[in-house]
Amino acid sequence: MRRALAFAALIAVSAAGTADAAHWTKYVDADGGLAWSYDGDYSYKDRATGRLVVMQAISKPAANMGPAGPGEENGVGSVVALDCAKRNMIVMSSYKPSAPLNIKGAWREDTPKKAEGPENQALFAAVCTLKDLPVK
Repeated sequence: MRRALAFAALIAVSAAGTADAAHWTKYVDADGGLAWSYDGDYSYKDRATGRLVVMQAISKPAANMGPAGPGEENGVGSVVALDCAKRNMIVMSSYKPSAPLNIKGAWREDTPKKAEGPENQALFAAVCTLKDLPVK
């Protein structure tokens, strides 16, 4: 069953990387002229854990770069699983042009880490209030 769920998640990630699938929403400006955004089309609630799974990407608006998904020329980001009540997260995988997204099947068994820093706090504020996310 876990392999089937991991395979389904991998298919969803592949679909999220296509040009017509991403709807990025900026949630915070960061140091150095960078900005963080999440992909509203990729965000969902994990049925097995109740965590919100979110693809996030970094961009540099002043240089007209990003945000972009896996496999895209300037795509740099990660997929995280958030526990909104406990304010912790599991980094499922990260990606950049030289390293494709590779979500391991056993990510649910990883030990969550406390969400620290202004970028993570802004992500929680932006997505934990979303309603009607699909459950997968």
